Amino acid sequence: MTLDMPWPAPRDRYRYAPIVGRPGGGWPNGKGLAVYVAVGVEEYRFGDGHTEDLLPGVAFPDLVNTAWRDYGNRVGVFRLLDRLAGHGIPPTVLLNTMVYDSAPDVPIAARRLGAEIVGHGISNSDSLAGLSEERESAYLAAVARRITVEEGAPPGGWSSPWLAHTEATPDLLAAAGYRYLLDLRPDDQPVWLATTSTPLLSIPYALELNDSSTVIGRGASAAEFADMIIDEFDELLAASAEQPLVMSVVLHSYISGVPFRLRQLSRALAHLRAHADQVWFTRPGEIYRAFAELVPPPTAGAQPAGARD
Repeated sequence: MTLDMPWPAPRDRYRYAPIVGRPGGGWPNGKGLAVYVAVGVEEYRFGDGHTEDLLPGVAFPDLVNTAWRDYGNRVGVFRLLDRLAGHGIPPTVLLNTMVYDSAPDVPIAARRLGAEIVGHGISNSDSLAGLSEERESAYLAAVARRITVEEGAPPGGWSSPWLAHTEATPDLLAAAGYRYLLDLRPDDQPVWLATTSTPLLSIPYALELNDSSTVIGRGASAAEFADMIIDEFDELLAASAEQPLVMSVVLHSYISGVPFRLRQLSRALAHLRAHADQVWFTRPGEIYRAFAELVPPPTAGAQPAGARD
């Protein structure tokens, strides 16, 4: 089975490959569609760096937006995790490691439900953009070390705060031991990214089935967001009869964990779960392992099969 293989040039991470004509096959147990649900669990430094705000332009000290975000780690995340568990969907947690100190009950609850912990920076006030290679490398390593200490194993995956990168980010992630990236969606299947060392797997990450960009960023209602999830699922489920595909949903504890949004989200989750016989509800680490068997990572530096002359 041959899908996207990367060009070796560091700035040209993957080559063009249309989805039509790719070989078939499937995920474990013959399932065609893999679905993972990621829950962003974030911590912000008060008055410093980046913030996600419901009410823009509030003067310092911004107690209003701070309290809105704090709701996520006090209330919303527990309800979201329990709701996912109730639908038989294993959670993926995109974790700022500051949460281990500021809200220690959150990782305990995630661990109890078998969540996969994905590195998501130290604080969501941070961004990789503009960092030197030395500082970025140290930052990625610090996140991995803290998760290793707390969880007993290093994180396999990374999701960048604010989806921001430097030119070196894929190279530094691979060098730090991360194996897959949850930031990009160039495809409905995973794509191997070329790095200066071990290839990094880009697992499709929802930029629109994402409550931050769609509900807060573009003002979609809770019902509209739920309908988007249902429509995406139905379309991908039909397409997955021909080849293995990946669907992701990205939630944040202080957005989708709010009661009126959680009620609409639950409607969408129930729709997904009604097709459990056709769907692999999973976590990114399992997608990585299954895909690496279908499409082994290319040899570092090797020209990919089918590359243009």
